Amino acid sequence: MNPGVVREEFSDDPQQLELLRVCRIGRAQGLKGEVTVQSFTDEPEYRFAPGSVLYTRDGSEEYVVERSRTFKNRWIIKFESINDRDASEAANGLELYGEADDPEDMLEEDAWYPKDLIGLEVRLAEDNGLGLPAGQVVGKVVDVLDGFQSLLKVRLANPVRDAQTGEVIEKSALVPFVDELVPDIDLEAGYLTLDPPGGLIPGL
Repeated sequence: MNPGVVREEFSDDPQQLELLRVCRIGRAQGLKGEVTVQSFTDEPEYRFAPGSVLYTRDGSEEYVVERSRTFKNRWIIKFESINDRDASEAANGLELYGEADDPEDMLEEDAWYPKDLIGLEVRLAEDNGLGLPAGQVVGKVVDVLDGFQSLLKVRLANPVRDAQTGEVIEKSALVPFVDELVPDIDLEAGYLTLDPPGGLIPGL
């Protein structure tokens, strides 16, 4: 259940696309056509995956990602059509756009935008491993952290307090965004379910 499943199908007519700004090409990186980019997307692993197609604003030119990597929080990308330093310097400042995903396709593929998940109520799943009542409210998703594995930041409905002072010592928890732990997501009803192992959620 990765946010942003790589899709291979692209429309034949880019003029008809709904395009979202993805990045602006920056300085040349080395001599072999790599460029740094300023990313405007919240799903760079998807947008910059090898084989992904990005477009100029009018959709007339395609830039296909050959490979990509990160270095010090910056993305460095090699596009198939940029093969030397002259070409990469010429592309400096170019803004590239990607297709907006069809929400229906994303639902079928279990792909989610982070903005869809933030604000969802977190409830315990049926038959959860902790043996607690199904539907018990754990908290609310307040952020989605992307990295090697996506993590949901959940603000706890019942913060953990110090037994002696009463001060809040745990008010949120990080939950790996995987099928085993997050079995169901219902955007219309505004909640997701959680089947956490012991110790993942403070206070449970």
